[in-house]
Parts: sequence; structure tokens; C-alpha cells
Amino acid sequence: MYLRRIARNIKILTKNLGTYSKMSLESAKKTAAEQAVNEHVKDNLKIGIGSGSTIVYAVNRLAERVKSENLNVICIPTSFQAKQLILSKDLKLGELETYPELDLAIDGADECDIDLNCIKGGGGCLLQEKIVAFNAKYLVIVADHTKNSEFLTFNYKKIPIEVSPMAYVAIKNRVESLFGGELKLRMALAKAGPCVTDNGNFILDWFFEGSSKTDFDGINRAIQMIPGVVDTGLFIGMAKQAYFGMPDGSVIEKHI
Repeated sequence: MYLRRIARNIKILTKNLGTYSKMSLESAKKTAAEQAVNEHVKDNLKIGIGSGSTIVYAVNRLAERVKSENLNVICIPTSFQAKQLILSKDLKLGELETYPELDLAIDGADECDIDLNCIKGGGGCLLQEKIVAFNAKYLVIVADHTKNSEFLTFNYKKIPIEVSPMAYVAIKNRVESLFGGELKLRMALAKAGPCVTDNGNFILDWFFEGSSKTDFDGINRAIQMIPGVVDTGLFIGMAKQAYFGMPDGSVIEKHI
């Protein structure tokens, strides 16, 4: 009886710690996102809006500032999710076709190294995210502290690659033969079959462990040259600033 009571208490404590950890990460995301919006958003900007859970906090804060300060900003989404988020907050929705030059883009990351190179695409929106980021004068990354790494693949062990469906097997074999690691076709969670992006493509998750000496820029360029590859989740030399929310409520800023 005594041992069962101890085991039960340990189980409850573990569950509570897990809940606290999750709440702490959400708080860190919120703090980082809000600080980025507070420092970078001003009147008459065209802003690229990224995708993912951290961006929800950024858009919430953006909507608050637009309403309280009567700001005129136009938001260009990077995904269907981002578009719906913009509309739900009654923000002005734009398109890259109409606004091909953006003042700012705010987005999250799955991992970010000391030079602000990023791995993105965990949510499947890497192509549109990269297009919007490339056409923005200034890309700001917002994330919790777990995304802040010494080098890419230090913590996040997979690199998403968006590919044409007809070529996914050939691309899988070619990347593995060139660089090693293992590529797996990302499967959908709520339906049978593979995950399909907003652009009608597949995603190969490349499980690869690099080091501080790995030439991710060269790897990125080489993979992009393979026919059938649409783009990679390696965002090399694109971000100019990053905000990482910490467990104690502070924010670490990094600049390039």
C-alpha cells in the first residue's frame, strides 16, 4: 500500500511538472512574440506573418496595437493558417502579388543557430515562409529558449524538404547517397497517406545530425539543385534578429 501511494504521488508530480513545463514554454513564446511586435511594428508597414504556435501570440499583440494606436499595417500570410489568423483578428490582409516588397516579416523557427540560420518547416509551410521572408527587408524570428542552439540539428534532428510528389523516392535516395542520414515521407495525422502542403507537394523529413563544422549553406544549395526539390527548411543567412523567451520571463535578443 505504501509503495503504491509513493508511485501514485510520483506519477502525479511528473504530470504536474509536464504541465508546468508546457505552460512555461507557452509563456516564453508569448513574451518573445510580444516584445518583437512592440519593438518592430510601426505605422504604414507591410508585414509578412509566419506560421506556427508562437506567431499566434505575435498576431494577437499586433491586433491589440492596431486597435489601440490606429495603425495602418498590411499583413501578408505564409500559409492558410496564417491567413485565417489574420482575418480572425480583423487585420488588413494582403498578397505578395500586390505587395511584392515587404518591410518586415515575423516568423517562428524549429531551431536557430548562433548566426541566426534556421531550420523551419515543422508545420509544413516552409515554401511560402521562405518566399515571404526573402521578399522582406527584415526577418525577425520569435521562439522559446529551446529553439536557441549552438548549431543546426543540435536539438532539432530533422530538416524538412518540400518535394514534387512524383520525385520523392528519387530525391530520398539521392540525398541519402550524397550526405547520409535518413529521409522519411511525412505522413498526415488526420487522414491516411502523406502530408500534403498548401502547394500540393510532399514533405521529406531528413533525419540528419550535423556539427558546428557542417556546411549547411553548401548542403542547402546542393539539395536545391536536385530536380523535384521545391525548397528546403534550411533558412541560411535570412534572419536579421531573433527573440528567445526564457523560463524566468526575460527575453534574449540576437542580432546579425
